[in-house]
Formats: sequence, C-alpha cells, structure tokens
Amino acid sequence: MGGAVSAGEDNDELIDNLKEAQYIRTELVEQAFRAIDRADYYLEEFKDNAYKDLAWKHGNIHLSAPCIYSEVMEALDLQPGLSFLNLGSGTGYLSSMVGLILGPFGVNHGVELHSDVIEYAKQKLDFFIKTSDSFDKFEFCEPSFVTGNCLEISPDCTQYDRVYCGAGVQKEHEDYMKNLLKVGGILVMPLEEKLTKITRTGPSAWETKKILAVSFAPLIQPNHTDSGKSRLVHLPPVAVRSLQDLARIAIRGTIKKIIHQETMSKNGNGLKNPPRFKRRRVRRRRMETIVFLDKEVFASRISNPSDDNNNCEETEDERREEEETKPSELKPDPPVNFLREKVLSLPLPDPLKYYLLYYREK
Repeated sequence: MGGAVSAGEDNDELIDNLKEAQYIRTELVEQAFRAIDRADYYLEEFKDNAYKDLAWKHGNIHLSAPCIYSEVMEALDLQPGLSFLNLGSGTGYLSSMVGLILGPFGVNHGVELHSDVIEYAKQKLDFFIKTSDSFDKFEFCEPSFVTGNCLEISPDCTQYDRVYCGAGVQKEHEDYMKNLLKVGGILVMPLEEKLTKITRTGPSAWETKKILAVSFAPLIQPNHTDSGKSRLVHLPPVAVRSLQDLARIAIRGTIKKIIHQETMSKNGNGLKNPPRFKRRRVRRRRMETIVFLDKEVFASRISNPSDDNNNCEETEDERREEEETKPSELKPDPPVNFLREKVLSLPLPDPLKYYLLYYREK
C-alpha cells in the first residue's frame, strides 16, 4: 500500500516496473538503477521488502521509495564530469547510483547528520566496490561523506552543478539551498510538500518546476553549542586524482575498448538480439491519495479516466499470455564480468592485477 508501481521479485523486475510506469525514462538512469541492487542497502532481516515501491526506515537508516529516487535521478539530468552534493546522503544508495553516471572526473559529496549512518554508508560503498560485477562496467565517481547538519555548510564552500536534499525544506531555507548551485545548475528538493526542480539560469535568475506531491520529514534545525556558535560543516576538497589513479582509469578504459572491439569482430556489427524474457506487464496505478509511512509520502500522478475501464480486460489478457508463454520461457545466463576475466588473463604480476581490480580477490 502506498507504492506507485507493483512490487518486483528482484532488482531487475523492480526497474522494469518503474520503466513501465514511466518513472525511469532515460537509458543512463536505467543503467544506474540496474547496476546497484537495492536489497544490498537493507539490513538482512528486512530484505524481503527491498523490491517493493515503499520507503524503509530502521533507526536512523532510511531509504526513500524507488519511485521517488527515480524521479529525483531523472530531474537532476546527470552527465559525466559534473559535481553533485547530496544533503542527507543516508545509506549512500542514491550517491552511488549518481557516481556511476558522473564518471571518474566528477565530484560526489554527501552530508549526513548521523555518524552511525555515515559508517553504514561507507560499509555499503566498500561492499559495492569489492563485490559487484556491475562496478567494472562503469568508471565510478566514488562518493565522499561528511557528518554534520546540511544547514551549517561553511559559506566558503564550492558551488555544485547538481544538488539534492532528502528532507523537507522549509521556505525560509530556500535561498540557502539555491546558493549552493552554480549558474546552470539544478537543485531538486521537497519544498512546500512538492518535489521541486529549480534551475539556476543566471546569478539571480531561477526556473522552478513542481514534480510530485510528497511529504518528507523536515530538515532538522541546527543545534547550537553552549557558546551560541554553530558547528560549520566543511565539505571535502575537490582533489586532483593521483597519476597512479589516472593510469588505472586509462588502463581499464583501454581494456574495455579491446573487449568491445573483440565482441564487435566476433558478432559482426556487435549487435546481437538478446533472448527476450517475458515479464508481467504493469498497469500504472495513479492515485490522488497520499499515504504516509514514517513521515514520507508515496504519490503518483493523477490517473487517466480510461485506466480503470480496462482493468479486468487487461488482467484476463495478461493471465492468458502468461499461461501461453510459460513453457517456453528462457532463464537468463549468469552475467559474465569480461573486464575481470581479461585482467586476470594478462601476463602481469598479481599485485598489478589486483590493483586494476581495486584489490578484489579472485
């Protein structure tokens, strides 16, 4: 209850449903969502709910609903090389997906109020880098997280191309948030119970667009010290990558190009029709109601009048199609990490191989 799309059985099916409901609309966003399994950011005992379109909260750990994250990712209009600031970065799930798009020359910073959540996010980031085959398909902009109240960011901090705030922003803090943006930058935040996209078109010029009706827990106001002074949050410096790190990026990129060329040579034009897997079609459920769970709302756009008229007919058609195709359904082959296989096959010393694979074990 409260989800905008049907639950999936795994991460891919959740993404299929978000695409069907048009929450995910671009290829870059789809690739990022598929690369990181949402269940990896849940505690083990709660993973059964990972593929439902619902928020999850346990103590200070919190994940927004998938439909909210997908709308945020689409609204940010992310591109390689941009700088991104995540206010209320939480588990790091969103920051990691953003990092897959920003690439190695982007900037990816997060501010989180709770130190225990920062530690949780770092553990999940380390797990993704060291265990996920998806990591090798991208050049990753690794997130950096700092602890503090995002309303106390040092005034001498750099401005960013993209900013997201994961808590309800009070009207009096709107200008503060805008000033974190570069000219041409995009800010996405819950403002006056609407997920809002603000584009900075000039030094004092803005364009505002309302995306969704939502209700987030409000930003926590700064807790000043006994002296009355606030504790300023200093964001990580924008550091230049080391020559060694640049060499690793270049070598991995060259190996990927070789793999791509070998694939094209083997398959002709490199395009091979993948086996089609029958997935249950999802009828988007558009609701006018707002359902609260742990102070967060799940909402979708208003429905078309014709949607409900076809419900029974569509359900019966889908049932027949599933029965007809069930015997011939194919099981997908397990994914192959070609980059990993190629690196391990090279005549290189083991320490260099492990360095190229970010010290991941065989």
